Amino acid sequence: MNKALIEGRRAIGTPAVGMVLTLVIVTDEENAYDALRAASDASREHPSRTLVVIRRVSRTPRDRTGSRLDAEVRVGAEAGTGETAVLRLYGEVSDHADSVVLPLLLPDAPVVVWWPVNAPVDPAKDPLGALAQRRVTDTYAAEQPVRELAARAEAYTPGDTDLAWTRITPWRSMLAAALDQVDCEVRSVEVEGEEFNPSCELLAMWLADRLGVPVRRSLSSGPGLTAVRMETSCGPVVLDRADGSLASLSIKGQPARAVALQRRDTAELIAEELRRLDPDDTYAAALRYGVERLTTAADAMAALGGAPAESSEEAAEDEAVTEVAVAESEAGTEEGEAERPTPNSLARKAASK
Repeated sequence: MNKALIEGRRAIGTPAVGMVLTLVIVTDEENAYDALRAASDASREHPSRTLVVIRRVSRTPRDRTGSRLDAEVRVGAEAGTGETAVLRLYGEVSDHADSVVLPLLLPDAPVVVWWPVNAPVDPAKDPLGALAQRRVTDTYAAEQPVRELAARAEAYTPGDTDLAWTRITPWRSMLAAALDQVDCEVRSVEVEGEEFNPSCELLAMWLADRLGVPVRRSLSSGPGLTAVRMETSCGPVVLDRADGSLASLSIKGQPARAVALQRRDTAELIAEELRRLDPDDTYAAALRYGVERLTTAADAMAALGGAPAESSEEAAEDEAVTEVAVAESEAGTEEGEAERPTPNSLARKAASK
């Protein structure tokens, strides 16, 4: 395969290796075309050697005991600005994809592994993930995205990232710029978006972690994220995007303005992730904040809307004191007693009750 890649470069007149990294895509046959097209578009910004690893399912026990590797090499226009090798693994060799990929990695160049679907629970411990400096997953493609976020937090290793996090980069930039325009204290936040969208949870966790305020998650029909509402000491700050392309930023005391928040395709997301190969500490902090804490914060914010909620024990004690007070009052009225019950006596009777 290496020989075929060298011959292909010579055939198109570029014998030198001009790639800056190796991108390994681990996917299935169904999603291989879309992933490869996105990587090809991203290679115009980041020329790379792209290795597509496709594990083919063997239908019979005999096929599973055998091993076969089919490789397709692409150079020139059909490979973008880099070069591509599509590797289809059959049988036992599919369990040793790292041994197939290792000789094809560019020497002295960073390695990025991307799982468009079916990412491992712990990417860093995966044999292919162990070869990479950056490991890209997408919780949006998981069956249960919110639960997948909790699993990602437990298994996080520096170098892990998520395209669900990359999707909210424009939102984070716009919200940070909006808060820079006001000198106010943020008191609570509401993040609105469609259900089962991990980007909404990640944005909410990021805001809760950075601002230290209750953040409530509400649902909408989408597409994707639709609004973020921040209650501040100077009035509401609202970033609303109802149509998935154009958003409106409203700050009290300022005219509303239109801002571009177009939903980006996969090629743009991958290109953004390839711009940085160091660990993303901000993503790690937001991920480790935890969806469970986010739910607790939402309940706390709901309590802020009215009087502070009492604990169940305090409420039961107050109810018992009230009942004792009513009983004492009725008894005193009927028997003509002049003594009125004191708070201490009511508390003692409530505790005994």
